[in-house]
Amino acid sequence: MHPNLTPDDLRRLGGLKWTGIPSAIAAWVAESDLGTAPAVTAALHDAVDRGMTGYLPPAVDAAMRAACADWQRERFGWSVPDAWVSPVADVVEALRLTVEHFSRSGSALIVPTPAYMPFLTTPLTWGRQVIQLPMVPGPDGPTIDLVALDRAFTDGGGVLTLVNPHNPTGRVMSSAELAAIAEVVEHHGGRVFADEVHAPLVHAGHRHVPYASVSPLAAGHTVTATSASKGWNVAGLKCAQLIVSNDADAAAWAPLREAASHGASTLGVIANTAAYAHGGAWLDGMLRELGENVRTFTAELAAHAPAIGFTPPAGTYLAWLDLRPALAELGDQ
Repeated sequence: MHPNLTPDDLRRLGGLKWTGIPSAIAAWVAESDLGTAPAVTAALHDAVDRGMTGYLPPAVDAAMRAACADWQRERFGWSVPDAWVSPVADVVEALRLTVEHFSRSGSALIVPTPAYMPFLTTPLTWGRQVIQLPMVPGPDGPTIDLVALDRAFTDGGGVLTLVNPHNPTGRVMSSAELAAIAEVVEHHGGRVFADEVHAPLVHAGHRHVPYASVSPLAAGHTVTATSASKGWNVAGLKCAQLIVSNDADAAAWAPLREAASHGASTLGVIANTAAYAHGGAWLDGMLRELGENVRTFTAELAAHAPAIGFTPPAGTYLAWLDLRPALAELGDQ
């Protein structure tokens, strides 16, 4: 934890967030300023000291799969076999693998917006079109328009990219919302790519529900991607997890798994294992600090810029601001 760091301190550390656009406030990329857990740091030091910088050994792979499955079960109540968890380089690579191997050839990706920009642009390089699905206001914040989702599948969509907790709005969807989405997807014989990379970052009073856990229908058409990258700030170490959730997908994935896992860094796998197995208490402490940051930010915004729209996030460490009311107010002046 670094509660007293200044912007100048953070720029001197040299990370992308604070040096990529030096003249701007560093609010453009989802990267934490709070470091990582001591357990992760210790595991990395030990691995480097032992020379674990080569290709991924089977035992290291197996330890990560077990740690991830344990984390899903203990933290979110989702029981998934270790064998259904695979290391990949990152979430975008998990999406590519899902599109290539689990979707109807040539079908479009349906991406709720606002969205993580690579989900809108990268599929075009794979020869896939993107159907943008603007989220609509709901009682608890932005949600998916089920009528529009139905229409998007009718218009050629094959895979829904479901980001939950949502980047960038911070919305965490309920079981009922997820179950309703699953009904629409199943009606069209579609697939879901469930990006749950922000799942560790859910604030007090809210609960993350893995999409594949809400019903047998959801489990039957979902590929999930997650990682310790956001919760423990290890995105640069290149390791995420691709998780299948039914026997048919597990059988289809089995011959592809070894080649796909080569993209994951050995040190990234070790860091993810340490985070899931030994980083829970540290994460809980960080979440308390993030909760205080949300309360402070909400109060300051209300006091000094009340025309800016803002709903405190249920998850993530992102703040999604609606400047339209403030700009309209300026225009009236």
